[in-house]
Amino acid sequence: MKISVIIPVYNAEKYVSQAVESALQLDEVFEIILVEDQSPDNALEVCEKLAEKHERVKLFQHPDKGNHGAGASRNLGLAKATGDFIAFLDADDYYLPNRFDAEKELFINQDVDGVYGALGVHYYTKKAKEQHHKIYGDRLTTVYKKHPPKDVFRGQLGMNGSFGLFSIDTLTLRTSSLDKVSPMMKTHLRLHQDTEFLFRISYYLDLYSGILDQAVAVRGVHENNRITQVDSKKINPASTRVLLWREVNSWAQNEPTMPTDIKLHIKRMHRSWEIANASPLKKWMMILRYLITDYRSIRSGLYNINFRNNLFSI
Repeated sequence: MKISVIIPVYNAEKYVSQAVESALQLDEVFEIILVEDQSPDNALEVCEKLAEKHERVKLFQHPDKGNHGAGASRNLGLAKATGDFIAFLDADDYYLPNRFDAEKELFINQDVDGVYGALGVHYYTKKAKEQHHKIYGDRLTTVYKKHPPKDVFRGQLGMNGSFGLFSIDTLTLRTSSLDKVSPMMKTHLRLHQDTEFLFRISYYLDLYSGILDQAVAVRGVHENNRITQVDSKKINPASTRVLLWREVNSWAQNEPTMPTDIKLHIKRMHRSWEIANASPLKKWMMILRYLITDYRSIRSGLYNINFRNNLFSI
């Protein structure tokens, strides 16, 4: 296997060396692509030293050397990758020695487009654990049982009951399979580019479960994680979810092969987040408007009976 590992780097001078070293220990890793995103710290200098020291480490910046976000950085990494397989790693996370054990077996089957596994958690500081243990605990981020590829998309959307989650850190993709779908992440999403990407590729590609009962990679939690900025209310989490589901809904409604029940479910999720993020007056105006819309849907036979109940449970 020749795996290209893509690592977007922003404000991670303390952590990126560990991320790179964790990937270098794996013989399957053909190259490590660092995309430095105009970090305010000394991450660029650290990356330069890593690239000088290790032949498999390649360093890139955006053409204007500016800051464009994790999505754009991963997109640049995808454009530069030359391996037969693609894996991702955040600069403050790291791989474990078993990271590609399942991939070595599963990718023998040419029908396998991608493999996902379980993610552990590590708190870099006592303060980080005090602040965020209630969110992550010591649990695995994982899918709870093995599912056939056809169920992965519906599972992520919450349509198949208790499904769980998998992280982009634990995803490996066959490079040639990306011809089936635009692999680019949506750069206008400030957060959740990876979530939208996982939704989209799981619809078009056959993703198989790898190791689900033990971690193959680890999420590093510290005070400056992008996601902890949400937790500390520097970013409104509800508003970022509205943008995510708006994007997913737009894609779903314009995808001619998308089944009607999935389109309705995604539309309901988008509506629910819009209502949850609205002011009290606007919330009730939106509920009224959507009920009128659903009344018309009843007459056309396209009504999702659960939607009305969900509106009033928000």
